[in-house]
Amino acid sequence: MGRWFSSTLKDVLEIESDCKSFTITHKECAVNPTPELTLEHFHEGLVKRSPGEPEFHQAVMEFAEFVIPYINGNSKYLVPKILERMTEPDRTIIFRVVWEDDNGEVHVNRGYRVQFNNSIGPYKGGLRFHHSVNLSILKFLGFEQTFKNSLTTLPMGSGKGGADFNPKGKSDREVMRFCQSFMTELSKHIGENMDVPAGDIGVGAREISYMFGQYKRLKNEFTGALTGKSIEFGGSLIRKEATGYGCAYFMEQVMNHNGDSIKDKVCLVSGSGNVAQYAAEKIMHLGGKVVTMSDSSGFVHDPDGLNEEKLAYIIDLKTVRRGRIEEYAKKYKCKFFEEKKPWGIKCDLAFPCATQNEIDEAAAKKLVKNGLIALAEGANMPTTREAINVFLDAKIPFAPGKAANAGGVAVSGLEMTQNSIRLSWSREELEERLKDIMAGIHQQCVTYGIEKEENYINYVKGSNIGGFVKVADAMLAYGVI
Repeated sequence: MGRWFSSTLKDVLEIESDCKSFTITHKECAVNPTPELTLEHFHEGLVKRSPGEPEFHQAVMEFAEFVIPYINGNSKYLVPKILERMTEPDRTIIFRVVWEDDNGEVHVNRGYRVQFNNSIGPYKGGLRFHHSVNLSILKFLGFEQTFKNSLTTLPMGSGKGGADFNPKGKSDREVMRFCQSFMTELSKHIGENMDVPAGDIGVGAREISYMFGQYKRLKNEFTGALTGKSIEFGGSLIRKEATGYGCAYFMEQVMNHNGDSIKDKVCLVSGSGNVAQYAAEKIMHLGGKVVTMSDSSGFVHDPDGLNEEKLAYIIDLKTVRRGRIEEYAKKYKCKFFEEKKPWGIKCDLAFPCATQNEIDEAAAKKLVKNGLIALAEGANMPTTREAINVFLDAKIPFAPGKAANAGGVAVSGLEMTQNSIRLSWSREELEERLKDIMAGIHQQCVTYGIEKEENYINYVKGSNIGGFVKVADAMLAYGVI
């Protein structure tokens, strides 16, 4: 201590007496600048805090890659460790769900609700019933939801939940008993001003109806605690179409920005569920030609393209009869590719609307080689990090899910508003609002994603930073909490 003081005093005495010189030297000696955040150091901390969660790590690192340079340039986000706080959920709720099948056999499933961030509004995000559901997947979905909801500019925080229960093959009464058991516990943690879940994979109007009925019975109140409800009891028009419609509208914005449109473009759509069905419908309305649809068994390639009759067949096949997409190929005499994905087919535009990580690096290279003009994600994280880099390196407009598939949660937010004011809007008014929201998201991507020297819009960068800023500023306003 004495040696340090003597040495420091000697240095000070040797400083020029000029006030300005002293001030500069003092600052250089006394102030340690905040070290920049590095991707590697951040990744180490993430894995240490959340081990064994690969999907969550993937989503966070894809985000961090673009946001960390922005944070390093804005110390107001760096010093309070906003990114580290954003990547830790506010709370994670895990619970047992016990139900009885039609034969009287008792089953035990695990239920979840990850309440990720409520800085800009009540927690908002879907419930997923699927055998693959685990904490890693729900945390990745909840994390993505934070920025997707932010981009809509509606006052919604983020959450995600569900259970490792698969409704496929279950009777209506079995699904009802499961939903009632699930909601008995979940009802303790949600509410119109706290957390408003919606549907997702495996959770449609039937499941939402059963859960809302149980919530109403338990709480003895009729409030907008869930979205995706049937029209008869507080649901919103175009909710089921919203994610697919929004994806197509976003792609139209991308094309318009480059002086083009979807009209006459050959389009690949993967999936055949809700998002894929209505993305295909709106693409057709905008003049595009949809030539593929898929499910977990493979894909169909119809070179003549879908029309209203063919799409109606697919909707009936998948939502009523719950059949396989191969039946479409048999009916309309086109080719079915068993256990394959459609990304080797020549196209102009691609819309992955099935599930996460369905486009890998090899598939991305095929798409680029075959002349892909642009891609918009209808599903959540359907493209691997390596595949995204292929598209970015080729300067192909790539619209990530947090921007391109935000239409669903946007209309969920509008449903919340309608429930709060006890009004409902017409289909035309809602669709116009959806178009405006998707145009606003596109503009945020342009603002934060433009690379001026090449006049190229990096939609991944733009959507990540655009979504980050609003949430981060709200977190700063609250102080350290």
